[in-house]
Amino acid sequence: MESSRLKVSVIIKLEPDFSEGNVSYNSDGTLNRAETKSILGPHSAVASMAALNAKILYNAEVSVGTMGPPIAEQALQQSQLICDADELHLYSDRIFAGADTLATAEVLRAGLDKMHDGAKSDIVFSGHRASDGETGQTGPQTAWKLGYTFFGNVIAFSVDLERRLARVTRLVPIQGLHDVIEELEAPLPIFITIHPSYKPVFTTVSQRLTFFKCQKEARDRSALYKDYLKTFTAQTLGVDPKLVGLPGSPTIVYRVEKIPRAKTSRMAEIVDGSNRDQIKAVAKKMTDMIKVK
Repeated sequence: MESSRLKVSVIIKLEPDFSEGNVSYNSDGTLNRAETKSILGPHSAVASMAALNAKILYNAEVSVGTMGPPIAEQALQQSQLICDADELHLYSDRIFAGADTLATAEVLRAGLDKMHDGAKSDIVFSGHRASDGETGQTGPQTAWKLGYTFFGNVIAFSVDLERRLARVTRLVPIQGLHDVIEELEAPLPIFITIHPSYKPVFTTVSQRLTFFKCQKEARDRSALYKDYLKTFTAQTLGVDPKLVGLPGSPTIVYRVEKIPRAKTSRMAEIVDGSNRDQIKAVAKKMTDMIKVK
């Protein structure tokens, strides 16, 4: 039955496009989004792929939400193009401006309660971190506010629908060791932050056909994304104004400074691949360097 479908939610973020090299800040240290080109964050895109995987493998119902100004609709549209979302949420209100991770988590907690017609999400995905913050705190803090079991650095997951049990594989950062893998099980609901290396794998013909079907549906839906979009304010979310935005943010940005670009110290030499003498010279340099080591 439709009501028994796995309910998956994704929280994403509109982030500055640092590749453009044009990031502007306000005098109080907050980001000036009006003068900064923004895109769906790369880690949010990975979380969206995880939601698509859940849709293909388990016929999950997918909802995507984000907090931000009206232009954050762009990120929702881009996420829907990836995960074929059934529902899009934008949490937008001027009093949300300047929020740190804790205040953001409060808005997202309230927003997640509105997803799936008010039904509890079985799995919530988020990115590993945001490229404009790099703290990696929003996901765990939102999980804490929801009261969900939290798993970070997840590289694979599976769900036993009958037992309502999830199994996750995650990377464990231990000083001095690399690629330590841990497998864990927990009853639903759970909150997962996806590791950047995550890639869904579809091993059967049925899964691949469903993947292509979802891709086509995602293109059609994202072209008409406003039909799937719901916008919420602080009032419609029912959040306490003291817990969101700057009033709800214990973090204080003292000063923002631009990091000066380092001077170029490397030299480049162009080698003609058809010139045997030049190739020999390069080979000799490489051999000499190996001998020195």
